[in-house]
Amino acid sequence: MKNFCRLATLALALCVIATNAVAQAPATVLSNLVEGVGPMAGGTTSWAGLSELDLIPGSSLLGVKSTSAFLYIGFYGGNTVDIGNMVLYKTARNGTTVLSGKKVTLGGVSNPSINLTSTSVCPVQPVSIANPCIIKLDAVKGALSSLNDYYFTIFFTNDGNNASVLGIGNMSAQGSLSGYTVVGDETRIKTKGALPQGYVGGAPYFLMYVANQ
Repeated sequence: MKNFCRLATLALALCVIATNAVAQAPATVLSNLVEGVGPMAGGTTSWAGLSELDLIPGSSLLGVKSTSAFLYIGFYGGNTVDIGNMVLYKTARNGTTVLSGKKVTLGGVSNPSINLTSTSVCPVQPVSIANPCIIKLDAVKGALSSLNDYYFTIFFTNDGNNASVLGIGNMSAQGSLSGYTVVGDETRIKTKGALPQGYVGGAPYFLMYVANQ
């Protein structure tokens, strides 16, 4: 009986220690992996049939340790956004040759339609410059490396819905992120393929933040 009581006491003590260890584990703090886009002032309209390529330079990484990256895109106008595909390319530093590409998804799909008039998607209605809609995309697995550059590329389907879509970014309000726009679908470049020409160094229209959660 004494041995049983001792074992029960030991088990209870171990349970308390384990519970305290879990309770005292530090919570992950939301942190930017790079400096995001500056003041939001709104961009151009009519994105039907266009791709935006947004550079995330490895040299701009802030040293936050994270095994995943979360990309945030922003809108201030339109009703439905029809995305044809999204991908994150990796290149050498200052390079334009694709070393690899990872699908970027929202709700598990890389070609989502986003209803900007839904309060479950954009809680504050109507969406506007004063009340932009910021969409958190699914986690991109794998740590970003300062030895590489990355290009988040998003293609907007060539349809009527995207003719009225407005990205919240402002080409004159630049943080660490930069980007450019080209005609056509640039989300399907194979490994060792070249990124399209046209980079001008302005801030993105859609990619707002890159964070650890």
